[in-house]
Amino acid sequence: MSRLDKVLSIEDLRRMARSRLPVGIFGYVDGAAEDQQSKAANRRAFERWAFLPHILTNVAQRNLSRSLFGKEYAMPVGISPMGASGLCWFEGDLAMAAAAREAGVPAVLSAASSIPLEEVAAVNPDIWYQAYLPADPQVILPLFARVERAGIEVMVVTVDVPIASTRENELRNGFSLPLRPSLQLAWSGLVRPRWLAGNFAQTLMRRGVPHFENFTAQRGGPIISAPRKDHRSGRAAMSWDEIRLMRDHWKGKLVIKGVLRPEDARLAAGIGADGIVVSNHGGRQLDGACATLDALPGIAAAAGGMAVMIDSGFRRGTDVLKALCLGADFVFVGRPALYGLAAGGQAGAAKALEVLRQELDVNMALLGAADIAHLDQAYIMRAD
Repeated sequence: MSRLDKVLSIEDLRRMARSRLPVGIFGYVDGAAEDQQSKAANRRAFERWAFLPHILTNVAQRNLSRSLFGKEYAMPVGISPMGASGLCWFEGDLAMAAAAREAGVPAVLSAASSIPLEEVAAVNPDIWYQAYLPADPQVILPLFARVERAGIEVMVVTVDVPIASTRENELRNGFSLPLRPSLQLAWSGLVRPRWLAGNFAQTLMRRGVPHFENFTAQRGGPIISAPRKDHRSGRAAMSWDEIRLMRDHWKGKLVIKGVLRPEDARLAAGIGADGIVVSNHGGRQLDGACATLDALPGIAAAAGGMAVMIDSGFRRGTDVLKALCLGADFVFVGRPALYGLAAGGQAGAAKALEVLRQELDVNMALLGAADIAHLDQAYIMRAD
């Protein structure tokens, strides 16, 4: 029996990831901005809602599948974009994409990834791409052309990172992106020999020094030094005008990620976005931002015909069910998949998805819902 066979919950995977990763890298995965209030608020929000089970509804056969952008997925859960997953496992971007493909769920490749998006798309042709973009058409348009050539059909534009937040836990652990070599960083790797041999050494031998491969149409700089050009520059000037430009030039599905206000959802719909992601970046940007579950009902009511997706703070199948009851079409998970990746590579990421699938199936039956499409506010009430 493998260690993954003993996993019962996402928290089990989190503990395994913590034992395997260097302190600084685990802090990057697990931590959030400043006092981490938004991260905690995301979890507390689920406690404010309680289920109202329907009884005697014949749930012997249950359907978890859901369509999104014209494709049928095995369940309404996908993998959020997460930067630098290659620090958690050798070729982590490929492992995560493969796990999503095998599970029959969508996954979003982060711009802050270290495997060229073309390679990832070859492993999973259904991969989505997440863009961190400046207000510069000379960067936007060539990147869009590159993504289109790779056959990627869904563009996710993250809009809640005009500048980088302050993540104090990362600073205390000596962690930053790009990585800055230090004695503290070196020691944290030396005391994790499995990570050092299985990830760090293997990456250097087989791939060389990792680079930021996908921020723009050109290859970026190495992750262990300053990039050739700061990939964060120009984001603070982003406005709805650039979103209109993107809509005019992107032929595929356009998703706006980082929405917390109903009026912004209406603006996105007016521009012609195909979907939005209700997100506070997992608490990693503005500390004190509202929990995404609290923002969801108002945004779902304002979204018109757009697909409404949500992330930030999801750890259980019951969390997913509550979001679906409150108007989400789909839920995306970041840290749970990354915990799984760090714990066991592709198999670990697949385990995270399987844990959530099993919890969804069991709790749908207990809730009295035979089909995921039937969920609405009739199954839920305010706990207070």
